[in-house]
Amino acid sequence: MLFSSMTFVFMFLPIVCAAYLLARKELQNYILLIASVIFYAWGEPRYLAIMFLTILVNYVGANYISRSKNPLHRKLLLAVTIVADLSFLFYFKYFNFVMDNINAAFNANLTFIDVVMPIGISFYTFQALSYVVDVYRGEVQVQKDIYKLALYICLFPQLIAGPIVKYHDVAEQISDREVTFDKVAYGVKRFIIGLAKKMLIANTLGAVADKIFTQPVEQFDALTAWIGAIAYSFQLFYDFSGYSDMAIGLGAIFGFKFLENFNYPYISKSITEFWRRWHISLSTWFKEYLYIPLGGNRVSKARNYFNLFVVFLATGFWHGAAWNFIFWGLWHGMFIIIEKATGWHKKEGGAGLKITQHIYCIFAFVIGWVMFRADTMTYAWNYIKNMFGLVRNHKILYEYAYYIDNIEILAFIAAVLCAMPIFNKMLEIKYERKWLRAGVNIWLMILFILSASTIAASTYNPFIYFRF
Repeated sequence: MLFSSMTFVFMFLPIVCAAYLLARKELQNYILLIASVIFYAWGEPRYLAIMFLTILVNYVGANYISRSKNPLHRKLLLAVTIVADLSFLFYFKYFNFVMDNINAAFNANLTFIDVVMPIGISFYTFQALSYVVDVYRGEVQVQKDIYKLALYICLFPQLIAGPIVKYHDVAEQISDREVTFDKVAYGVKRFIIGLAKKMLIANTLGAVADKIFTQPVEQFDALTAWIGAIAYSFQLFYDFSGYSDMAIGLGAIFGFKFLENFNYPYISKSITEFWRRWHISLSTWFKEYLYIPLGGNRVSKARNYFNLFVVFLATGFWHGAAWNFIFWGLWHGMFIIIEKATGWHKKEGGAGLKITQHIYCIFAFVIGWVMFRADTMTYAWNYIKNMFGLVRNHKILYEYAYYIDNIEILAFIAAVLCAMPIFNKMLEIKYERKWLRAGVNIWLMILFILSASTIAASTYNPFIYFRF
């Protein structure tokens, strides 16, 4: 089920909210758990068993870890649980990729069952890993109630596309949280903002990107290539940050406080800063559960660079079973290592240096998004060459104006403005400024009506990160 669907907005969510808010406190978790199972089963009923098995494996593994006093046994139990979690992820997400590459490398013709990846498996697997590692480290108490653990792993607001919620951040909230009018009001407003990002900006600019990226590279010029790359950069940001806004808003409605997942990443002046602002839940997950265990920056420079290489290789591979995602991860890792070696990300200066840093960062991540969007690295490489005028055999069918109309130009303008922290305090206007708050509320109502109208008129439009 999609957040951006009539079924969710006008049927599922009102029913769940009414049931939850009217129920006794001791029943609220069960209502959310049942709702989460229905939410997932709506589109993926055959893969419920995989999610349930993940819950059971981590429940049993963490309980055995907490009981054991032998350090070696604890490590062994942790390793077995982690291997089981990653085995599910590997089989459903990476098996086809590995077999295809074996066939290509050895000119073989091995036949196998084509595996279909369950929606959300990357997200709920990482949440399960967070829980069992937190228990092993002694950061949290083991969860004796399997229903509460199940709620943590499959809570529907962030089940399909994050943000990745680490167990130690919400352990207390699962057992005890408070629902207030202010939280519900904030959650509704945050949900509307996310819905508008998705429907009014991401989908509009996604149409531009799709028209360009589905054409052979030789059939459009450099300006069109840049329009496509920038359109996709904004589409991805507003699609994913829109989902995160909706998830955070839904969490607030039910009394949860999820950490922010985006902090205006497109204003960054380095790729290091970019990753402090982009997909924060994933970058902090890798920091806490991979980078620091590898030694982080408390090792030699060479080892530190290796650790960064491993983290960004894993980041690329986490996003998808394809070489373009791996190269995208390594592309970012390369800039992170260069910045760390040169101190570029720490350089301070006047306006000229800041502008130079910002332009450098934009070039780096926009080119990276081309790799992310392209179906193959060959197409990505040719597309990037085209962006810099290095494709000479143009057979241009349409000029750039064919790919973008007035509505899409307005979406570009909105995308640029909203990518900067201009309206970041909009939901925090104090009650004593009633006229301003009334203006914000009216504006949000308009956004909701426009978004709902767009939903009604559109076809199936899943979030980009569903595929990861």
